[in-house]
Amino acid sequence: MLHRHAGVACFDQDVFINAVGGVKIAEPAADLAVLAAIVSSLKSKPVRDKLVVFGEVGLAGEIRPVQRGQERLKEAAKLGFTHAIIPAANQPKAKIAGMEVIPVNRVDEALGQLF
Repeated sequence: MLHRHAGVACFDQDVFINAVGGVKIAEPAADLAVLAAIVSSLKSKPVRDKLVVFGEVGLAGEIRPVQRGQERLKEAAKLGFTHAIIPAANQPKAKIAGMEVIPVNRVDEALGQLF
């Protein structure tokens, strides 16, 4: 999916995801963040500082909205995050103080905003 919809070739790589403390990731909102971590690792480039990323990723490369998007953004702002890449459908109606929200519809759009 990364290769087809974002031009990121990783078919020749073994990819292992390890969450801190052995936390099991079962929520689809983590999909986009996991892709961001994979691309960051493949390119050996850290993502933008103080960035939060969430969204469900479909097999066609679309970014789907997640539940409680507004609450996630507000909590991230309280924790000091200043940038957010989120599904366009979760874009807040009102600006969140201290946070630049970047709404995306597709995986390639999202990955273009990481660095």
